[in-house]
Parts: sequence; C-alpha cells; structure tokens
Amino acid sequence: MTITECNLDGYGAPTIEWARVESVLASQLPQAPGTGGPQRHTMWLSTINPDGRPHVVPVGVIVSGSRWYFTSGPATRKSRNLTRDARCVISVATEPFDLVLEGQADRVTDSDELRTAAEAFAADGWPARVEGDALTAGYSAPSAGPPPWYLYRLTVSTVFAFGTSEPLGATKFQLD
Repeated sequence: MTITECNLDGYGAPTIEWARVESVLASQLPQAPGTGGPQRHTMWLSTINPDGRPHVVPVGVIVSGSRWYFTSGPATRKSRNLTRDARCVISVATEPFDLVLEGQADRVTDSDELRTAAEAFAADGWPARVEGDALTAGYSAPSAGPPPWYLYRLTVSTVFAFGTSEPLGATKFQLD
C-alpha cells in the first residue's frame, strides 16, 4: 500500500508520523465510559441520505487484524444509506489524535470473515455470533435495530489525524 501524506497544520507543527497513526488504528479503542480520550472513544459513522444530507450516528466498532468492522440492522437508516452509497466516514477522538477515516463500508457475507469478526466482538465483551449471513446476540445498541445485524467492513481511503497532544499537528494520509 502506498501512503501519501500532506501536512495540513498552518502553525508550523511537524507532520504527524503515519506509524503513530497506524498504531492507534490497529488498536482496540474501548468505548466504555472512562476508557479513552476524552473519557471514552465514541465512534461516529456518517453516511449519505438519499437527498444528500449527512446522517451521523454512534456505532460500535471492532478492529480485527487491520480491518475495522461495525454492525447495523437491515432496516436502519445507516444500512439503507450504505446499500445505496457505500461511501462513509468514521471519526473518533483519541488521546494522541482526533481521527477521521473516509472510505467505503461493504457488507460482509463470507462465513469465515463473519465468524472472525463475531469472535473479535465476543472477545471484546459483546457476545455476537453468526446467524446466516449476519450477526446476532442477546442485545445491541438501541440504534442498531432488532437482530440480526449486518456486518460491514470499512475500507479506508483517507485518514485525517489532528493532534490532541504535543507535538500536535494536522496531517492527511491518502491510502492507495
């Protein structure tokens, strides 16, 4: 993969190093209160409504390998939006950076990949399991709709990192 970086900081801060950003992206960012910065890691998913307006909701994300996964009920606005237009954004605040990941979310139906993601969710405390071509569990976020839930894999094309601790900075990374 080729990574092109562009320093966006207008105040003379250095370019943020990709290795630092990549280590955060590859880590499991806990979403429980008091576990991240600031105070928790809420992942925000932005999709595109049919009329072009943005639709933004919190979503649970699991990192498995270098892949980011999230779930959504088939009838939810986010799933309907992604079916029509897979382009989306996930953003999250962490201690070293505020991160914005632009890309495409594709529904996962492969049984091995579904099983791998379900195991990762379960290891992180959400007892997901595969049911047909989706995931199910005894509960999920209220915004997820009723089970089963589709699994989506985010393929990231652009990452914006905005420093929240020294040496600060703002850098755009284009992933090709």
